[in-house]
Amino acid sequence: MSFLKNKEAVAGGAGGGYLNPSKIQAGSQVRFALLAEEPLEFYECWGEASDGTVRPFRFLDDPSPADVEQEMGPGYSRRMNREGTGPEPVKFAIAVPCYSHESRTIQVLSITQKSIIKEFDSLSQMEDYENLMEWDFVLSKEGSGLNTEYTLRPVPRKSSQAVLDKAWDAALKAGFDITRLIAGGNPFKEAA
Repeated sequence: MSFLKNKEAVAGGAGGGYLNPSKIQAGSQVRFALLAEEPLEFYECWGEASDGTVRPFRFLDDPSPADVEQEMGPGYSRRMNREGTGPEPVKFAIAVPCYSHESRTIQVLSITQKSIIKEFDSLSQMEDYENLMEWDFVLSKEGSGLNTEYTLRPVPRKSSQAVLDKAWDAALKAGFDITRLIAGGNPFKEAA
């Protein structure tokens, strides 16, 4: 069974409860365990308000420019690309709950980097790693900007399954729901 349903989206070329590969410092690594068999798959682009505030906008299907504009409304416009020649592209992304061994907490692993997504999918199709939830993963980052390289390695489980289960059960009892990401909500708690 494949880790991804939407393979076509990747066929081409941490903090606040989130484990984001781009936030890992160059030359360092993070260790985590996945807590769901399948990720939430979506498309993401970033909007910027006139005061400089930025936030992600997420879609279940690949949105048209008109869809993005409608969702952002009058308060946001698409963030510009690095060159300043046009809006940043909409990116395919996945998010999956994970247990961070460093913080010993439940986090949301959110990935737009195609190389990492492809590696997860490739591992999921190997007999030895067929059940990704039985392994820990070490994600390393080297370089910066356009020269950033990520390495994903499966490693033996560090904590007992009971430790992971206890943390995950507590998060679920507290109302964790990863699908809230699509509407811009907090997966850790319902909006008040």
